[in-house]
Amino acid sequence: MSGHSKWSTIKRQKGVADAKRGQIFTKLAREIIVAVREGGDNPEGNFRLRLVIQKARDNNMPLDNIERAIKRGSGQAEGASLVEMTLEGYGPSGVAILVQALSDNRNRTLQEVRNLFTRNGGNLGEAGCVAWLFDSRGLITVETNGKDAEELALEAIDAGAEDVNVENNYVEIYTKPTELEKVRGALEANNITIASAELSMIPKTTVELEERVALQTLRLLDKLEELDEVQHVSSNADFSDAILEKYQA
Repeated sequence: MSGHSKWSTIKRQKGVADAKRGQIFTKLAREIIVAVREGGDNPEGNFRLRLVIQKARDNNMPLDNIERAIKRGSGQAEGASLVEMTLEGYGPSGVAILVQALSDNRNRTLQEVRNLFTRNGGNLGEAGCVAWLFDSRGLITVETNGKDAEELALEAIDAGAEDVNVENNYVEIYTKPTELEKVRGALEANNITIASAELSMIPKTTVELEERVALQTLRLLDKLEELDEVQHVSSNADFSDAILEKYQA
C-alpha cells in the first residue's frame, strides 16, 4: 500500500484532521462546486457530486455549507471560477508525487507548489512524468474496532472489492472507481462502519526510503497538503511504522 495513505490514516485516527476542520470544509466546498459545474446540481445524476457530498457528510460538514457550495457551483451564488490542476514532480531521492488542486489562480498555485518542492529536496516535473505510475481507484478505510480484520477483508471481497490490505487497526479496501458506492453500500448494509471512502490515486508500485529521506519526504507531503488549493497528494513512497512514529514524535 502507499505509505502516504498509511500516514493519512494515522493522522485521521489521532484526530489531527479535527484541528484543521475549517480548511477541510474549504477543500470540500471547492470539490462540490467543480462537481456541480461539471455534471449539474442533482446528485442522482452526478456521480462525482454524490461522492463528494458523502465525503462531506463523513467529515461532519454542516448541511448549510454543502447547500451553499452547490448553489455556487450552479451559478445561484457568486464565487470565483475554479480551475482543476494536476501537478507532477519528484520528491527526495526521486520519489513520485502527484498533486491535485482546485485554484482560482493557476499561476499562484503553480508557484507555491514549485517552491515547496524546491525547498524540500524535490522538483516539479513536466505533465505526464509520474502520472503513469498511478491508477485511479476507490479507497475505503474500515477501522477494525475489535473486529477480526481478516473477516472484514473477506466481507469486503464478497461486497465486490478488487483488493484489500490489512493493517494493525484498520483495513484498506480497493475498488474500481465506478464500484466505490456499491461496495460502500454493501459494507454498511452489513453494519460495517466506514472511516473514509473516496477516489484516490494509488501507486502501482511503491519504493522504500532510508530514514533521512523518508522524514524529508513526509515533511514535503504534509506541507503540500496544507496548501488551501491542494485537494489531494499522492506518492509512491512506502514508510515503515517506525519511520511514521519517529516523524509523528
